[in-house]
Amino acid sequence: MANIDQNEEAIVIIGSGAGGGTLAYELTAKGLPVVVLEAGPYLRNEDYLNLEWEAFNQMAWLDPRTTSGSWRVAQDFPNLPAWIVKAVGGTTTHWSGATPRFKAHEFKTRSVYGHLDGANLLDWPISLADLEPYYDRAEKAMGSTHRHGRPPLPANNNYKVLAGGAEQLGYKHYATGPYATNAEPYDGRPASIQDGFNFQGDKNKSKWSTMVREIPRAQETGLLDLRPESQAIQITHDSSGRADAVVYLDSEGNMHRQAAKLVCLAGNSIETPRLLLMSATAQFPNGLANSSGQVGRNYMRHLTGSVYAQFDKPVSMYRGETMAGLIADESVHDPSRGFAGGFYMETISLGPAFLASFVEPGLWGKAFTDIIDAYKNTAGMWIVGEDMPQESNAVTLNGSVQDAFGLPVPNVHFDDHTNDLAMREYGYQHAQALYSAVGAKSSHRTPPYPSTHNLGTARMSERPEDGVVDKWGRAHDVPNLFISDGSVFTTSAAANPTLTIVALAIRQAEYIADQLKSAGI
Repeated sequence: MANIDQNEEAIVIIGSGAGGGTLAYELTAKGLPVVVLEAGPYLRNEDYLNLEWEAFNQMAWLDPRTTSGSWRVAQDFPNLPAWIVKAVGGTTTHWSGATPRFKAHEFKTRSVYGHLDGANLLDWPISLADLEPYYDRAEKAMGSTHRHGRPPLPANNNYKVLAGGAEQLGYKHYATGPYATNAEPYDGRPASIQDGFNFQGDKNKSKWSTMVREIPRAQETGLLDLRPESQAIQITHDSSGRADAVVYLDSEGNMHRQAAKLVCLAGNSIETPRLLLMSATAQFPNGLANSSGQVGRNYMRHLTGSVYAQFDKPVSMYRGETMAGLIADESVHDPSRGFAGGFYMETISLGPAFLASFVEPGLWGKAFTDIIDAYKNTAGMWIVGEDMPQESNAVTLNGSVQDAFGLPVPNVHFDDHTNDLAMREYGYQHAQALYSAVGAKSSHRTPPYPSTHNLGTARMSERPEDGVVDKWGRAHDVPNLFISDGSVFTTSAAANPTLTIVALAIRQAEYIADQLKSAGI
């Protein structure tokens, strides 16, 4: 691993998850030295604790945060708006592995959906055609099943229930993937042992993460200086407005400054705007790269909700992958359903401890114990769909609450759009109908969990006044500052976002390397 001097102007990447970790590998593979600042520790596969709450406390980003708005999460989990990981590899170490692509219309929602009251819709400055070759590369890197000749994962019972209901309802597009978990050995990773510990960390290394694949390969180049437990607190700039360094704190609170010729910010859609806002100066009084006022705004977290159904015989949903298959039929845009955009129906399995915590926060008595007592006979489904960007849904700094370093914490404000509410109700109805069609005795609608998909707070735009970055993720205001995570999403689409984040990072790495070679940055 490289040891880059702090006074050497380096490419500095903040964050090592889907965007930052991918970017680190792609750039070092092109011969470019890189410093990666990761706020969390370097946990390896063998370190993972396959116990729900122990793993949560080991991996989750538990720094103080606050919430506001009418969303259910603010009521149930006011200090935990997001369920993401603080460790090398970021949330790719915790994710389910689902890798669907965006559809063509989801890049052009302003044109396709038209005007929706309260929605800050904007077409992406790129199209599906622009991203398709990078989707191919991302799927091959991640080992997505059902893609490029990769075999499917085997069907577990939770999926068999879902597929049986899908057939009864007339759905046509359902399968055990695509997922970035190996069904057979691939790319140096073994086949899945179907142990169901995606959310607690995959000790077996069959699930793709940047900690398993991209970070080690970047280290092998000898060009990566990986610095765990390094919390970035400011991006500084010179008199011309170019980023020139990143100030960060180590685990003991000591301050360091890494000189930078280029900064790539990939801190997740909460920490990314937080850092830009904390980097305000006289030249950038509203936050770095924020002349548009859009930094932190248009926060999206995907429309979500779950349905758990109880049967008279065992399902044992915990056997096999956490997310073992999906139905794609509802991921189209069909306004006749009463809403714009679409959603996926994806199997989900929570262990007894998490199910007890999340199935219905606040529920007590027999209604609660009936759900828990039926655990072995339960099947589960997660509804994940496109939510509408709203300018008022925003990540801001809460100056009245400080973190362990005395810095203002991020406040996450979110109100459901009426389109979200209509889609969720439709999704709940069809999920319950699906389970009823295969003999469910009962079912329960579970409200959204803390957000695992955080998007949109530094969005792409053609015009600088509409967003924060251009089609390459390059800040409109700061020519050597790039955003490299889900913050750049102009709209959320229905698909799980990780594949798209990786594809965008591969594309961005190409652009950065070309620009450095031609002195365009």
